[in-house]
Amino acid sequence: MKGLDVRKDFPILKIKVHGKPLIYLDNAATSQKPKTVIDAISTYYKENNSNVHRGLHTLSEVATQQYEESRSIVAKFIHAQPEEIVFTHNTTESLNLVARGFLSSYVPGSEMVLTPMEHHSNLVPWITLAKKHHLVVRYVPMHPDGTLDLKTFQHMLSSKTKLVAVTHVSNVLGTINPVEEIARLAHRHDTLVVVDGAQSVPHLPVDVQKMGCDFLAFSSHKMLGPTGVGVLYGRKALLEKMEPFLYGGGMINEVTYENATWAELPNKFEAGTPNIADVIAFGTAVKYLQKIGMGRIQKHEQLLTQYVMQKLGQMEGVTIYGPSAEKRIGVVSFNLTGVHPHDVATLLDKQGIAIRAGHHCTMPLHKNYGMQSSCRVSFYLYNTMKEIDALCEALEKVKKVFEKKATIKNEGGQDLKG
Repeated sequence: MKGLDVRKDFPILKIKVHGKPLIYLDNAATSQKPKTVIDAISTYYKENNSNVHRGLHTLSEVATQQYEESRSIVAKFIHAQPEEIVFTHNTTESLNLVARGFLSSYVPGSEMVLTPMEHHSNLVPWITLAKKHHLVVRYVPMHPDGTLDLKTFQHMLSSKTKLVAVTHVSNVLGTINPVEEIARLAHRHDTLVVVDGAQSVPHLPVDVQKMGCDFLAFSSHKMLGPTGVGVLYGRKALLEKMEPFLYGGGMINEVTYENATWAELPNKFEAGTPNIADVIAFGTAVKYLQKIGMGRIQKHEQLLTQYVMQKLGQMEGVTIYGPSAEKRIGVVSFNLTGVHPHDVATLLDKQGIAIRAGHHCTMPLHKNYGMQSSCRVSFYLYNTMKEIDALCEALEKVKKVFEKKATIKNEGGQDLKG
């Protein structure tokens, strides 16, 4: 497969790690950045550095125009309106903003429905809210293949259900959840639907109108943009009702010594000086993705996912978690029998291969599968089948290292159990 022919745009892919060419397979944690995005940050500081929204001088006006242009680019990318796009620092902050914003609307005994595969960012805010305000948290059952049981979910919904929080794509299993169907079922009961799009917006065509969600959260750094920029999409009517939880400059309409009123959307939720340079660069990243086409990116990753699951599935001692390739994006978590994931990641790093090892901020999900941690490879538009071949060859070397260690211990008469 020729691929998308974009690797030349990413300077970091030319480096070597431990003398080996970098093979970067940790894209679910953060993606690499094309030169155009890096240059956008530099250009802002070299040519347009100024605060936004407040100044009448030329630099401020240019910076404001570029900042708001990024908002419009992001809005169009997910089929929203600019005033429905709130810039935050990351997906985590976006989800916490929603959790804090609706505190007053939940009465004791109200129910929230989550899934077992949620990232801590879409789990901890809700369970903390539930403890403080005597709410009930319920979890949608999962099938053995890591997909949700929608029939049971449908019966869990009632007039008590005030919120459904669901990840569009699992950052461990790669499962693509049917959020459109979930939103349709939830809205029959006037239930709010919050979608964690951190792993979907960078990889799939996303249309919030078709999805029907009330809120969608995602991050710049997972989709070729800088760190420190998140997005909260919210339906305008809901954002207007929602209370801010950061107060100060930029988010006010009028202030007296006794009272304050809030600015119009989306400024109401963007208190203080924002992350201007990185928001501007995020717009550049989105334009880069649009130029290639999200459909092409999804298809490219689908081929990589099918290939790696086929290759890993042929290896002895490898356990893969989650559904079949056609039901997931380019995230594949696995374990090698008898080898700790941290050891796998460390030895792969010696070969220049970057993967993730740990619980991936999903401790309850890992416990569901009877493990504490896993290895995770995750792909993006610049990865290739050749890199997957190198990964699998390196994993065979890891297996041999630990087989050799086991043999040496056995010959030494040591107990190998445990």
